[in-house]
Amino acid sequence: MSTVGQAGTAVRADDSPGASQKAGGGVTAERDRLAAPRRVKLSVSRVDPWSAMKLSFLLSVAVGIAGVVMVTTLWLVLSSMGVFTDLNRTVEGVLNTTNGAKFDLMNYIGLGRVASLSIVIAVIDVILVTAICTLGAFLYNVCSSLVGGLQITLTDD
Repeated sequence: MSTVGQAGTAVRADDSPGASQKAGGGVTAERDRLAAPRRVKLSVSRVDPWSAMKLSFLLSVAVGIAGVVMVTTLWLVLSSMGVFTDLNRTVEGVLNTTNGAKFDLMNYIGLGRVASLSIVIAVIDVILVTAICTLGAFLYNVCSSLVGGLQITLTDD
């Protein structure tokens, strides 16, 4: 018959039942020992390169999308503040074209060009980050076989 979980009993670290209180109602040192957090030492001996590649691909796609949205939003905010109009006026004053040719800054830094360039940079970023993280997983596995891996200690507080 098991008394685990009944009043007046406790489970020790080795899963054997033991009394948690003295006859006089005082708490024993056993209860203090049970309250201490357990510590487990683990070693990360191998990282699966395929999993690292999938995870890095998804994260870099998310960062790429966020980058394109950020650049587009920044361009729209600067445009609505009139920064590009003032900059265009300043460049026209510096160039001081007398032959009637008009300089338009938006031919070079329009929203379409800026968004297209940010998409190209995001695609290149996805490819590079995925390749570098996969290569990093392979290199970690080689180093881990030589030195034993990364050792961590986990506790349950």
